[in-house]
Amino acid sequence: MATRFNIRMAGVGGQGVVTGSHILSTAVIHAGGESTIVPFYGSEKRMAPVESYVRVSDEPIYEIGEITFPHIIIIFHPQVITHGKSYTMPFYFGLKENGIALINNDGPMKLHRDQARELEERHAKLYYFPATKLSLEVAGMDLATNMALMGCIGAITGLTSVEALEQSVKDRFLGKGFVVSGGTAALDSVVERKFKKKQELIEKNVAVIRAGWNYAVDHGWAAPSVKRSEAAESVTA
Repeated sequence: MATRFNIRMAGVGGQGVVTGSHILSTAVIHAGGESTIVPFYGSEKRMAPVESYVRVSDEPIYEIGEITFPHIIIIFHPQVITHGKSYTMPFYFGLKENGIALINNDGPMKLHRDQARELEERHAKLYYFPATKLSLEVAGMDLATNMALMGCIGAITGLTSVEALEQSVKDRFLGKGFVVSGGTAALDSVVERKFKKKQELIEKNVAVIRAGWNYAVDHGWAAPSVKRSEAAESVTA
């Protein structure tokens, strides 16, 4: 029987939701799996809702389009929940039983009682992960929030490896096989002006991925086969 995961990511413009989905999808392929992505967004502007859908399997994937019934949801910004900044509402709509919700927040959020009840009925596993805080601590910027989330979900699911995620980052920022949208390209230019060398940008993003991976391991969230990454988790700002 094929192993299959449908992943829905939701956030706001400027957080790199689409870039994060590309990183994870490419990393799964580097690790020997199959994966496809479908981004979905309206106006390309900061704080506008953004979603991206990643399919992962150990067999060829033929479906395209949005993911209505995900096994995993990744929430990049708490406003997806508190302000309804999502194209799919409620934020957990369609989440399969025993599904995973990885939420970027410094601690548990107070959900509406109906939401809490429905998630409990689905036996959903909620992980509150301070991705933005970790990005600031490790890389000195919040723009690596997406990398922290990809590292964390990689460890939780065991779908890929740290090495494959690192290779995906190199592919992404060295321009190998990746076509960006106009808005993302503009954001890349802003980010790259903050660093003298592109290599430093890659190192910072990889450091945040490793930190997210290790956070999941240290908190007992990781898949049984996943081990802690012993490489350095921080770089000089």
